[in-house]
Amino acid sequence: MSICIIGGAGFVGTRLSKRMSRAGKDFGIFDAQLSKAFGSKTIIGDVCKSVDYEALPKSDVLINLAAVHRDDVRPLSRYDEVNVGGAEASCNFARQAGINKIVFTSSVAIYGFAPPETGEEGEPNYFNDYGRTKYLAEQVYKKWQAEDPDNRSLVIIRPTVIFGEGNRGNVCNLFTQIARKRFVMFGDGKNRKSMAYVENVVAFLEYSLDFPPGLHIYNYVDKPDLDMNTLVKTARKALFGENNVGIRLPRFIGVGAGYLADGIAKITGKSLPVSSIRVKKFLGTTQFGSAVSKTGFVAPVKLEDAIERTLRYEFIEDNSDQPEFLTE
Repeated sequence: MSICIIGGAGFVGTRLSKRMSRAGKDFGIFDAQLSKAFGSKTIIGDVCKSVDYEALPKSDVLINLAAVHRDDVRPLSRYDEVNVGGAEASCNFARQAGINKIVFTSSVAIYGFAPPETGEEGEPNYFNDYGRTKYLAEQVYKKWQAEDPDNRSLVIIRPTVIFGEGNRGNVCNLFTQIARKRFVMFGDGKNRKSMAYVENVVAFLEYSLDFPPGLHIYNYVDKPDLDMNTLVKTARKALFGENNVGIRLPRFIGVGAGYLADGIAKITGKSLPVSSIRVKKFLGTTQFGSAVSKTGFVAPVKLEDAIERTLRYEFIEDNSDQPEFLTE
């Protein structure tokens, strides 16, 4: 089985490539930038342009990880160009190359602020362009699979927030604030957060390569879901040996700070680490259900161990010479 990892130079793609390499699998990377870990396996190209796919060698499987997903992407048209346009271009390539298996990483962002334990059957209710374009990309892939349902396999994986060593996303931002003793808990901290450790996500991506023809849709979540109090206590205990959340302030102060930051960013034109959307994400419950366990998949790393691994790598060990991935 020959595998092409679209967007393979990024955070998830690099971990997936390392897993594929250890397993001795035949894979290549298609990305706008050179993979720091697998430069010799990288073909540079624009995932939105069908013509760039012509440089790819023959593959049996496409795994599409490419996306723009930060909250502050400008112009907004980039979400459609990359997330939807990339889906269209990759499907066109699959048709021309006779590829019958695609694995696409979507996102739980298609559900928006969904009720707790929303599963794969949940209704789309996205609130931003990232969620909207991920949903539209899913429809592009579903159309491709429906053209030959008896032979084509489409796996859509909707991960919750992904964290792990080297990632500079929202979870790392939280851990960094705690490590620097700048973290303030807003609200009662009882809101729960679904999380996904990168090594477990890529293990499931690899596992899904054996799924038969058909449409397979799964949320990816590492259970159990932790509330913010537990998550912050876990981090503070690992870093400082303290079993508490530290300073706590009312919810409305956090919301006000977010809107104030929005105003400053609009006036200065500079992106700030705080925004109203990020505060709402922090204060909200983002808890999702998943049918992954029904496939027989067992995550290789427990969530508690994954958190401890990440904290140790980022704040206790010296890994300053290792690559960082600026995602969220």
